[in-house]
Amino acid sequence: MRTTYRGLAAALALTPLLAGCFVSGEGGSDADGAAGSAGRLRVALAVPPVQALSPYSNDATVLSKLSVAEGLTALDKDGAAAPALAKSWTRKNATTWTFELRKATFQDGTEVTAESVVNALDHANEAKTKPRVLSDVTLTAHADDTDTVTISTKTTDPVLPLRLASPALGILSPKAYAKDGTVSPVGTGTGPFEITRLTGKTKATLARFDAYWGGKAKASGIDVTWIAEGTARANALRSGDVDIAEWIPTAQAKLLDKDTRHEVPSVRTDSLVLNTGSGLFTDTALRAAARQAVDGSALVDSVFGGYADPAQGLFGPAVSWAADKRVEVTGRAKAATTAQVTSKTKGRTLRLASYTNRAELPEAATVLQQQLEKAGFTVKQDVREYTQMEADLLAGKYDALVFSRVTLLDTGDAVAYLASDYTSDGVYNIAGLKDSEVDQAIKSAAEEGDPARRQQKVMRAEAEILRTDAVVPLVHEKVVQGIGTDVEGVLLDPRERSLIDVDTRVK
Repeated sequence: MRTTYRGLAAALALTPLLAGCFVSGEGGSDADGAAGSAGRLRVALAVPPVQALSPYSNDATVLSKLSVAEGLTALDKDGAAAPALAKSWTRKNATTWTFELRKATFQDGTEVTAESVVNALDHANEAKTKPRVLSDVTLTAHADDTDTVTISTKTTDPVLPLRLASPALGILSPKAYAKDGTVSPVGTGTGPFEITRLTGKTKATLARFDAYWGGKAKASGIDVTWIAEGTARANALRSGDVDIAEWIPTAQAKLLDKDTRHEVPSVRTDSLVLNTGSGLFTDTALRAAARQAVDGSALVDSVFGGYADPAQGLFGPAVSWAADKRVEVTGRAKAATTAQVTSKTKGRTLRLASYTNRAELPEAATVLQQQLEKAGFTVKQDVREYTQMEADLLAGKYDALVFSRVTLLDTGDAVAYLASDYTSDGVYNIAGLKDSEVDQAIKSAAEEGDPARRQQKVMRAEAEILRTDAVVPLVHEKVVQGIGTDVEGVLLDPRERSLIDVDTRVK
């Protein structure tokens, strides 16, 4: 069985608005009477499902945001591995870990056993499109007895418990996995909320799962509506149609009542990703010219309304250790002059993509288009919903992408993000980057078990990636979440993988 992830706890500065921990505690909130009368939560999410909420797609984070599915582990508020379906674990040697399972029940009524855990991990490994978290390590899972799972890795994976916290590795009941390879989380998770109905890409209905091992949730259920357009999400909150609206566009944030506007320091970095595999930017001098032309600081106020910081690299202020360990970037290619850009492109058009799910990105693309055109490029934009263009992006059909990326999303570990996005065989390598020095730097970081040295190697890998000009960091975002004044217990998570748990409720 193959699995991917190399993780490390990233110390993240959380705001006082954070409602408790991101992991439901043992015993949880047994809100028997209160929960039954507390009512349902109405939630507007931004990105419609790509694959019917399959955990092997970007939909995986929906399952964690809504507390539908859990992995063996979870991330606590400091980014460290915490117990989830595994109540404890032991590292037996450099490549072998043993996980002891807690008593838990799937939402279809069957018990969580070691065999069901192995089954879930096997299916993740065998998925037609392998989850990004499984891109850089080989492992084997074995059921020792009913409550014990041993996981062995082919090579040393010093932070395996962090990897297993990925939303893509949520443990679903055997019923979830169809013979044709599809996976359905409807009624098959272990979390405090159970999906009872999924209506295409527009709505989902969730009921409270009263047999949840962590106690009954305080809300009786959740009604989810996907609203891709940011202004419409903000309007839904203002009009009282929803209780929670994620990712409020910065242009709309200040129009919200201040008591409903919650700013969250984010590990999200917006960048201009250049396609190094085909098209204009196979030319290193043209990539360097694009990097010199682009000024991300111009976006902070004009596009983000101050809800962003100028980019310092791939990792921003919410990754607190990054600044002190940042490595100087050397060895970059010499940039083509404006005249050389005009000559080299010979009238060819730079295909610039951005997507509508984050309202700021098309605005940013327009500013970048102007900057690039001043440098001699001829630019044409293609702006669509992300789900409509992901396949084309991965196939290298664009020259550049204005991209918003949560750098610690998949595993909570910076190495996994670097491996999936920038290694030669990375499963999310939109830049098409193939650079042996980058590969080696990321491999070195992945093999490092000491947290401080691992962080330092991550920053060396960042410098190697930036050297190639495959990506030009623009800004580090501050996410604005809209929350009604009669709602409490919403999780404000810099990693954007938690939102609602057992304690979230309408007052």
